Amino acid sequence: MARGGVEMLERVTVTVPEEALETFEAALETCCRSVGFFLDEANGTWIVEGLREPGSADGDLAAALLLAEAASGVSPAVERELVPAGGWLARSYEGFPEQLIGHRFAIRGTHVTTPLAAGRITILLDAGLAFGTGEHGSTRGCLLALERLAKRRAPGRILDLGTGSGILAITAAKIWGKPVLATDIDQRAVRVASANAALNGVAPLLRVIGSDGWSAPMLARRAPYDLVFANILARPLVAMAHELSAHLAPGGTAILAGLLGRQARWVMSAHRRHGLVLKGRIDDGEWTTLILGKGRATPDGKNPG
Repeated sequence: MARGGVEMLERVTVTVPEEALETFEAALETCCRSVGFFLDEANGTWIVEGLREPGSADGDLAAALLLAEAASGVSPAVERELVPAGGWLARSYEGFPEQLIGHRFAIRGTHVTTPLAAGRITILLDAGLAFGTGEHGSTRGCLLALERLAKRRAPGRILDLGTGSGILAITAAKIWGKPVLATDIDQRAVRVASANAALNGVAPLLRVIGSDGWSAPMLARRAPYDLVFANILARPLVAMAHELSAHLAPGGTAILAGLLGRQARWVMSAHRRHGLVLKGRIDDGEWTTLILGKGRATPDGKNPG
């Protein structure tokens, strides 16, 4: 839609408690071009925003929100307003400067024109596309964890579960030059991650498929994995702890993120019950990244931890 010659987008906003965050994020992702969520520290609530074409699939939006309300038991007020598309893109650029993470990585948008950071692995992203640009504490935590692992021998099979923009999968492919399988429940994220892989010259190494958690048959066929990234949210991480353990190779490593510091014990407890042990923890603001390991099986078939 254009207003006075200016392209407009509709911004849909809901404010929800933490336990309803993932439900409403998933709901908006079904019908919005991009979705973001932000913690209102003063109130302890989460602001979930989606951007979409004005008037497009209004019925789909209403249905998605009704399903989220039924699933969560939360009925937030829904705010809808038109915003200039150009202004949104300009804010995206302004809010996405080059980021130097750890000692090895640089994340930069295609709009950045300064010389590449020397001595770093650079991952290029289009700031106009959604699904993560590295500024989030959970993504930074995963990259810092990956930096620690980069000193080791290259893992055999690598999986990025819930890849989003593909940052972690692309970085792993660049570090080790090995194939990486990446998944996302959102088909738009699948397309974005695939495009970013091509942008970074690792398309031949990166395969991106749609999957709701571990449901895609290909995930089981390619298991076990030596390295698994799962930058999702605490609740689905807990729900999938058994599947992660079942698909992780003995001696393998899992990097879990998307959880708040106060949720770390809950997430760790769920995975410990399935034989995984804590190898490291990285805190970035309110966000925490866990590095878990799976012990090698002993001759009697038991896992020593």
